[in-house]
Amino acid sequence: MHFLPGQGRLLILLDDSSLHLWEIVHHSGCAHLEEALSFQLPSRPGFDSASGPPGLTRVTVVLLVAAGDMAALGTETGSVFFLDVPTLTLLEGQTVGPDEVLRSVPDDYRCGKSLGPVESLQGQLRDPTKILIGYSRGLLVIWNRAAQCADRVFLGNQQLESLCWERSGSTLVSSHSDGSYAIWSVDAGGCLMMQPTVATTPYGPFPCKAINKILWRNCKSGDHFIIFSGGMPRASYGDRHCVSVLRADTLVTLDFTSRIIDFFTVHSTRPEDEFDEPQALAVLLEEELVVLDLQTPGWPAVPGPYLAPLHSSAITCSAHVANVPAKLWARIVSAGEQQSSQPASSTLRWPITGGRNLAQEPSQRGLLLTGHEDGTVRFWDASGVALRPLYKLSTAGLFQTDGEHADSLAQAAEDDWPPFRKVGPSPGPREPVLALLPMSSLQFTRQVGCFDPYSDDPRLGVQKVALCKYTARMVVAGTAGQVLVLELSDTPSEQTVSVASMDLLQDREGFTWKGHERLSPRTGPLPWPVGFQPRVLVQCLPPAAVTAVTLHAEWSLVAFGTSHGFGLFDYQRKSPVLARCTLHPNDSLAMEGPLSRVKSLKKSLRQSFRRIRKSRVSGKKRAANANSKLQEANAQLAEQACPRDVEVTPVQRRIEPRSADDSLSGVVRCLYFADTFLRDAAHHGPTMWAGTNSGSVYAYALEVPAAAAGGEKRPERAVEAVLGKEVQLMHRAPVVAIAVLDGRGLPLPEPYEASRDLAQAPDMQGGHAVLIASEEQFKVFTLPKVSAKTKFKLTAHEGCRVRKVALATFASVACEDYAETCLACLTNLGDVHVFSVPGLRPQVHYSCIRKEDISGIASCVFTRHGQGFYLISPSEFERFSLSARNITEPLCSLDISWPQDSAHASHRPRESPKLSQANGTPGVILAPQSRDGSPAPVCSKRSDTAELPEAVLSPMSIDSATSADTTLDTTGDVTVEDVKDFLGKARTTQPPAALLGAGTHGPWPLHVDPHLLTCRLQWDLPTCPARVWAWDSGLNSGVDSDQPFLRAVGYP
Repeated sequence: MHFLPGQGRLLILLDDSSLHLWEIVHHSGCAHLEEALSFQLPSRPGFDSASGPPGLTRVTVVLLVAAGDMAALGTETGSVFFLDVPTLTLLEGQTVGPDEVLRSVPDDYRCGKSLGPVESLQGQLRDPTKILIGYSRGLLVIWNRAAQCADRVFLGNQQLESLCWERSGSTLVSSHSDGSYAIWSVDAGGCLMMQPTVATTPYGPFPCKAINKILWRNCKSGDHFIIFSGGMPRASYGDRHCVSVLRADTLVTLDFTSRIIDFFTVHSTRPEDEFDEPQALAVLLEEELVVLDLQTPGWPAVPGPYLAPLHSSAITCSAHVANVPAKLWARIVSAGEQQSSQPASSTLRWPITGGRNLAQEPSQRGLLLTGHEDGTVRFWDASGVALRPLYKLSTAGLFQTDGEHADSLAQAAEDDWPPFRKVGPSPGPREPVLALLPMSSLQFTRQVGCFDPYSDDPRLGVQKVALCKYTARMVVAGTAGQVLVLELSDTPSEQTVSVASMDLLQDREGFTWKGHERLSPRTGPLPWPVGFQPRVLVQCLPPAAVTAVTLHAEWSLVAFGTSHGFGLFDYQRKSPVLARCTLHPNDSLAMEGPLSRVKSLKKSLRQSFRRIRKSRVSGKKRAANANSKLQEANAQLAEQACPRDVEVTPVQRRIEPRSADDSLSGVVRCLYFADTFLRDAAHHGPTMWAGTNSGSVYAYALEVPAAAAGGEKRPERAVEAVLGKEVQLMHRAPVVAIAVLDGRGLPLPEPYEASRDLAQAPDMQGGHAVLIASEEQFKVFTLPKVSAKTKFKLTAHEGCRVRKVALATFASVACEDYAETCLACLTNLGDVHVFSVPGLRPQVHYSCIRKEDISGIASCVFTRHGQGFYLISPSEFERFSLSARNITEPLCSLDISWPQDSAHASHRPRESPKLSQANGTPGVILAPQSRDGSPAPVCSKRSDTAELPEAVLSPMSIDSATSADTTLDTTGDVTVEDVKDFLGKARTTQPPAALLGAGTHGPWPLHVDPHLLTCRLQWDLPTCPARVWAWDSGLNSGVDSDQPFLRAVGYP
């Protein structure tokens, strides 16, 4: 992949050896990347294409020469072709074949062997007519394009991997497959050089891996940088991903945790400069992008403004916090900055400049919390387009893990060279400055990057996260049943963490936990840095993974649930309040942890076949055994679901009730705190709600001591919990979410919002209702009687199951003060449905995620304002918006010096279709530079043209226009001047590709009347052919009606 300097174009080589030229084209101030031309080398000479498939010549390397106007293509056959880049056509008479090169080589070097493929092509910065060609066999040739001959030949005998030409052109450096590199002098006498000036194996004398790439950069100080990847000792460190930096007598080995794709230096590229003076080293890895500051001692990493690796450790859960107060935001940012040992470690700004961000400053701050497999929680700035890391919380320091023994063994083996000491990834958004560790007098080693795919102990994995943004308190629940209550502190401290245990089985007999053991907490005072510091550790017994958690900071209560039951804990008094076991007597799988689930595979299959057999037998004998107990129970359930006086709607599907002894029926799916009416209609108070996998809902009335007037801390009296209601859903579908609605049908505010006048106080005069969302339906019950009020059977109507549910506020675009609260849900088919609350009327329906993307559906999290996040890969979040007002749209500008020479212009016009996608396609505004280099103003043409509709729906698929991932249209403007220029050319020439419809009807000629203001080309992808919409200026002269052309006045 090569950028064409100053042209806004990109030349890309694909695996099939095809070349593609892409260019940035603009339309009404916005721009996008579009393919202009493509090229494929012809078949190999002497190959009969009629007798079989074409034998394409494989391109191994591409080099841009002559300021990007020409490209040299090295091939597998040893030939070098030259290509005119603006037209992507071969230049005749300039091809360098292997036979021409062999004429300059002594006879004893040929030995009947071929030169092999072209491994490397390098240009000379000060003399573009000379090209350095490196062949796989080891031969190096400086080819003079002007004289069509070889100026210098270097006879190498070791297999070549990479080449670099020093800036002045007097020195070459080559790297080889045996882990060595050689330095050749160009100025040495004679055109034939037999031996290099210097040849060395940096990590020898033992066999080493190949040095894949090597760079040479000189400095004003007189020394130089030699930077290369690979070359490590094969036996001991062959699996390491390393980049070595050699300067003077110092060799630094940078150890990365993922595979190295490529690297380059940021240095001066002006031919008149005498020295490179590298400023930074950019290393592109398989999992992250790392930039090192080469001007600061210690070579620290430069904090990146984007492309931070989300999956430094595997993401296990996520949560979103909206409208974060400014004070809490500043404290979190400050804690993140102090996590680096030297916050001002790198004075270098981000050296990669790709444009300017034009997006408005977000009015509200949003946090995205991600829990990870290694026990960390990362805080991300999700206010704008790019996720920016703010702070990292680690919970591993509280426990004694299984990885400590392995660390001690690794520490004992550090006597070998090079000793890869785990200097460690950065705990925060900045990479710490690492002192160069003295391995010997010359060699130093450090680990770079924050991607760490390995976890010390799988029990540390974070399963659930909850944050109170008003009190800066946080709950982190893990895989081994650990529940941590933390509080944000601005000063480091050393304190002992209180530990409490809660037995959720309540001494039930006949149950034995077969899973993993609990994590052992460290004893005594422990040091804690600035940030969130643990106050209380609650250990669930058995130590199963936590499946639900909720926090109410105003009552100082935290509730958590596992596959065995749920508990309520008072973290102010550090005492348990309630423990309830939800296990069914036949629920044996709940006693087995995730590490022992394989042992029960045979038993699980046996139970599944028994259920299938039972359903088949009951279906065959339903008519004969009308008096059986099973038939009576089914009849009662059917009558309750559909009374006889109500006719079943034909579109509804029959839903079979689930068995009560299904495996894992006691898993707690959701927990919820609310101040509502539970005991009677006259008195309201604190309540706690819990929903399970078997469709059971438990409602507890809580006696919480009220805080004194003006105070936030409640008295030290014990909290009491009494079971108030218990609801069993008919089909026993898992309960996904619970929410209480006030008298106006609005959800209750969060803790402290009403007491601090941050939100409208709930209506306590009218009747409350509780919304229970299961996997099959949504149902609203009145309180305190718990009688059914409204329901919507999603599974019966749509044939899908609910996976994620959230109440979101949708603000009006037309009226600033108007907003509605709706229920948003994501199904197992990847569809997003929005329902009104409390009426549960369907509003809109979008296709958001592919139904095959199970991990993406499971990772989805909704925000309070109608947006959402989900993982499209282990390392990428995709953001979508359901709200027409709350949209996060990327907008940026690119400063490009467009070429003035018409020879550089592509055959495609600048105005071309603009891709418009749902959820906000990135908009790029081009700012062409003036001659002095300053950005020139961009003139918009919208005021001179007729108003166009925002979207034109394809007649083939109108319903799909509401889909969240559906491309609506592809449009672009063609001005009258462009059309006149085109019509002024020869009539026999073909029109530009952008004006031809590539549909099933073949090319469509374009006939344009001079009085037409604009034409707009629309592509109805992927099946509809191109159509041209025209707007008349108002005169009576139109377009040619013989062709498939549509004319409209005022609207298309």
